[in-house]
Amino acid sequence: MKVEWTNLGMVFFLLLSFVMTGCFIWQYRLPKAKPVDKSYAKEGKEEKMCPRFPEPVPLEHPIPVLIEALDKVDALLRTSIDATKLPAISAIVVFNDSVLWNGNFGRRNGSDPTSPPINEYTIYRIASLSKIFPTLMLYKLWEDGKVGSLDDPLGKYVKNFTIKNPLGGRRNHDLKSTSDGMSSREAEVHISSVTLRRMASQLSGLPRRLRATTLLWKGNTQAAVDLLQDDVLVADPGTKCHYSNLAFSLLAHIVAKKVADMDYQQWVSENILQPLGMEDTGFEITSQIEKRMAIGVYSSGYPAPLYDLGWYSPSGQMFSTPADLAKLVMMLLGAYYHPVLQPDTLKTMLTPLFRCENSYFAEQTGTPWEVNEQLGYDIIRKDGDLDGYSASISLVPRLKLGLVILMAGTKPEDEDLVAKVYSSLILAMESAFRDAPRVLIPTPDPVPYIGYFTYSNITFYEIKADADGVLSLEQFGPQVDTMVPMKYRSLKLSYLQDRVFRVVFEKEYPCQLKVNAAWVSLESQDGQLFNFYIFNKKGLSPGFDVPGLNTYNVTRIPHKPIFSG
Repeated sequence: MKVEWTNLGMVFFLLLSFVMTGCFIWQYRLPKAKPVDKSYAKEGKEEKMCPRFPEPVPLEHPIPVLIEALDKVDALLRTSIDATKLPAISAIVVFNDSVLWNGNFGRRNGSDPTSPPINEYTIYRIASLSKIFPTLMLYKLWEDGKVGSLDDPLGKYVKNFTIKNPLGGRRNHDLKSTSDGMSSREAEVHISSVTLRRMASQLSGLPRRLRATTLLWKGNTQAAVDLLQDDVLVADPGTKCHYSNLAFSLLAHIVAKKVADMDYQQWVSENILQPLGMEDTGFEITSQIEKRMAIGVYSSGYPAPLYDLGWYSPSGQMFSTPADLAKLVMMLLGAYYHPVLQPDTLKTMLTPLFRCENSYFAEQTGTPWEVNEQLGYDIIRKDGDLDGYSASISLVPRLKLGLVILMAGTKPEDEDLVAKVYSSLILAMESAFRDAPRVLIPTPDPVPYIGYFTYSNITFYEIKADADGVLSLEQFGPQVDTMVPMKYRSLKLSYLQDRVFRVVFEKEYPCQLKVNAAWVSLESQDGQLFNFYIFNKKGLSPGFDVPGLNTYNVTRIPHKPIFSG
């Protein structure tokens, strides 16, 4: 195949390749009409390296940058110990399905010098981390088809549930103009309903607790529903983040009884704790459990009582250990050998739902998470505080990273230990992932893919296979040879499934590559999928598409073209 290139034709096709972003794999961005700022170009070349958010890959330890970060975590928590108000801290860092590090600081009884040191099997009260379990129950019953919809109204499952919503009534005029075909009544119900998902995400508008009750209330669910009939929502459901222990307790008791047909604590034990092997997690603090607990204290150093939360127990009664909560973290990351929820259900559960007002203590809320952004990542987090104890469990799903911190005592008021830990860990994990060897999966048979391809005689590609059967694609042609550095002309293709491959960059690379007066986005190509066509009678694929780059009909040609100009 011989391709004639006149000067005019070269200019025409070069400009065409810039303008039509769907023409070929390299995606170009035209510069603005004003002159290029050379200092900016130099700065861009030096500072932005990709992938910006590296994907988790298997790590081979030891990793110096990770050891250094974990040493900082150790020092941070060790120096946070206070003999009077914070005598014990336990923490575990999880990556995917393994424990990267665990640290235990202080003694079980801070006031007794002879008390044994704590370890990952020491028991702590976990306070509002208990709210994770009603949420898991809701999602599990929904996954199993026993709950029709996460957005079912609570009234579907309990008779005579009513509560005044004066704030919802004020929206009626707006609802009529924004309901997209629904009647105003339908729109009001849709927007103002106290739904199961809103109850699990601090968006129900329900008060923090029932009026005239404390967290030690010993009533029952019917009494709670009766008390609500003359109560009032503090916010129109779905419009404002408002913390409610009432919402989680009501959700747990009603869904357990009406849907699962069993006691809530029994359901959690049989469907979550036992399958995950969380043998040291539960609700009832017996004398045997108490002997294994770190003794919680107030800021004065005075021991806190281990009172029972009664009807409100789903919101804060539970106890656990760092080792048990590490198993829960692995399950939530989708990495534990015994899954409680399917991957798609976990994704739904870990997705932030609503951006909160500045007055709320988290940027976003989820089920049941508080979500804050740090270093470009969503930190999915649940914190809890109960007399004498503080606890936190958090995830960075994008990095397959998790953290558990349990404290006997009063957590520091002037610093966020979780955020400080992640300020070291996130950067270290990014560095470890970037430096780790890329996993390249060979195709079962490379022959159908090997050869030369073109998009409309504008851009040209050669696909080769190495000794292991891993494919690589190299772009060539007059404009590529003169514009694109050699090391960025070739891409690795990792096999995923039948005729589908994924682009993998083996090394860190500049997010944008300056090519003459234009910028090439290498970042947009990383991870893109190649979909090869069904094999022809010769057993060869006649071409491929790259849908993520809007690139279609890249066709096979019989041999390498010869360019002349």
